[in-house]
Amino acid sequence: MENSLRVRRAANGWSQAHLADLLGVSRQTVNALETGRYDPSLPLAFRLARVFATTIEDLFTPTDSDLRSPA
Repeated sequence: MENSLRVRRAANGWSQAHLADLLGVSRQTVNALETGRYDPSLPLAFRLARVFATTIEDLFTPTDSDLRSPA
């Protein structure tokens, strides 16, 4: 899954640590989200959308592999 978290965070002038504080997670979690190493839980995705005043769909875009049906 791709996301626009890093760009949006930077546009707000926030550090990873500040965003982590707003979300109630660790800075390492924010880093893992931004680099695509971790997909958020649904509750965390909703918190992210609330913090950025947008929708989950605007933050996250599925890749082709995310859309493939299981074999």
